[in-house]
Amino acid sequence: MTELEKQKEREDNIFYCPECNNGILIRDYERAELICKNCGLVIKDHLIDTGPEWRSFNQEQMRKRVRVGGPTTSTMHDKGLLTVIDWRNKDIYGKDLTPRKRAQIYRLRMWQRRMRVSDPNERNLAFALSEINRMSSHLGLSQNTREETAIIYRKAMERRLIRGRSIEGITAAALYAACRKCKIPLTLDDIAEISRVKKREIGRSYRLIARELKIEIPPVNPMEYIPKFSSALNLTGSAQKKAMELMQKVCEKGLTSGRGPTSIAAAVVYISSILMNERRTQREVSETARVTEVTIRNRYKELIEKLKLEVDTQI
Repeated sequence: MTELEKQKEREDNIFYCPECNNGILIRDYERAELICKNCGLVIKDHLIDTGPEWRSFNQEQMRKRVRVGGPTTSTMHDKGLLTVIDWRNKDIYGKDLTPRKRAQIYRLRMWQRRMRVSDPNERNLAFALSEINRMSSHLGLSQNTREETAIIYRKAMERRLIRGRSIEGITAAALYAACRKCKIPLTLDDIAEISRVKKREIGRSYRLIARELKIEIPPVNPMEYIPKFSSALNLTGSAQKKAMELMQKVCEKGLTSGRGPTSIAAAVVYISSILMNERRTQREVSETARVTEVTIRNRYKELIEKLKLEVDTQI
């Protein structure tokens, strides 16, 4: 390697700003510049755009003009690297195959399915990922959450945490851990409702995964449950905004310590519905939050006393 090539390689591998030592750099491909986000220094110009040279204005044009396969994904047991024989019995010109060719393609398709999951670990992984996709579809989770769930399950397989335990329990626990990491307000009851195992087994598997894989999961913020409960109770935007303001005061006073986040959020939503003249009954709130009416009543009394709120005490 010549000295010029070494210098170019050093210029390409820029990770920190030489002026302020900031590690967040912005690549502006329209101006072909590498810019520091902190101080605005143009570190490098004449960047090479590695994207496609063509433009697309809708999804159909993008699919037609793309010349590569889909990106790798952890939600498939082969990470999407293997090809799939199309189920339609047509050739490249769209014509129907002859019966002899159709039988040949059928045998090839059958052997390809067998080869893709020939190993017991691959069969285990294929079944687990299909279970993750099923539960994620029921809950309406994003692709990012599905990817995180699949990564957690793959790590559990590498550590051999699956042996002697049900696949459904580990997949449900991995899904709950991914939701906690992505700050999605789902409880163990929500996961157990669409899973094929009981809540106790999911909780036990979740604690095992968190301990063995050393997953850093942040504590649940009660603020995350406010939009979910407000939407389920058909509250207006003003009532939801009021609930967020009340929750902010509750967190500032430290009234959430030692109490369940769902019960605090349910009580705050209940108080907000009363203050904004959109009153919901305690039974409606308890069914939405999956906590008892007694718990909501106790949290309600504590909050109006600590926050010194003038609320109708008739409950």
